[in-house]
Amino acid sequence: MPLARPRVLYVTDLAYPARGRRYGDEDIFLTSRLREDFDLALCHPRDATALMDGFDAVVVRNSGPVLAYQDAYDAFRTRASATGKPVYNPLTGRGDMAGKQYLVDLSAAGHPVIPTVDRPHDLHLLPEAQRYVVKPRLGADSVGLRVVPAAEVRGLVDGSVLVQPHVDFAYEVSFYFVDHDFQYALHTPDPDRRWQLQPYGPTPEDLEFARHFIDWNTLDHGIQRVDACRAPGGELLLVELEDLNPYLSLDALDEAGREAFVTAVAASLRRFLRDTGVMGD
Repeated sequence: MPLARPRVLYVTDLAYPARGRRYGDEDIFLTSRLREDFDLALCHPRDATALMDGFDAVVVRNSGPVLAYQDAYDAFRTRASATGKPVYNPLTGRGDMAGKQYLVDLSAAGHPVIPTVDRPHDLHLLPEAQRYVVKPRLGADSVGLRVVPAAEVRGLVDGSVLVQPHVDFAYEVSFYFVDHDFQYALHTPDPDRRWQLQPYGPTPEDLEFARHFIDWNTLDHGIQRVDACRAPGGELLLVELEDLNPYLSLDALDEAGREAFVTAVAASLRRFLRDTGVMGD
């Protein structure tokens, strides 16, 4: 008698109006391939708590900024923790999954990140700049992000925001990992067009930079995206460590690249389900 296939609840907001990205297309493609290994059902993030008990595990993908459904997300996390429901990515991430405090902490500890503070009396620790970036501590997808003159910064630091110098970077580059394995990198040749991405061939130093943050995050399973910028001095600086629901820009890859990524995700998800006792060896 054949073994039952794992039942996976795939959380996505297919209609989220992402600028320059098509969440629905990406998740339709991914689920069309993952169905070869798992029994899948898609649901909106607001419905995940009500539906999750009927599935062996939950996969969180392009579910949009949590701020849009904070109460539902908090209830989902509470329910998953109380029942021991396996969630992929695991809800133990230390990056954007937990808010943006990690940028302040990493900056204070001397890691290669854009200098970041969150208190008025720490503003002197930032490099002098004509403009500064002020972003919500719990923001995502650039919601609430502002670029303001230096004279206005102090009046905006109220505990709910982070402050960074505005960096005139050459380009942004993102490194995509499944578990701790590097998959591909994409960069933005035009800094003003964040989501017009092209393949990027990372140097060994680039990969060492990206792996540093993957190792710091200590997630054994899941999909992560390390976003960085190439600073005027030539070094890479961390912009974000997206470990909850990173958009993958699979449409920027060729067919072979997309197939390799899907294969890696399916293998990772099988390992995760075995490690959490959902699947046997």
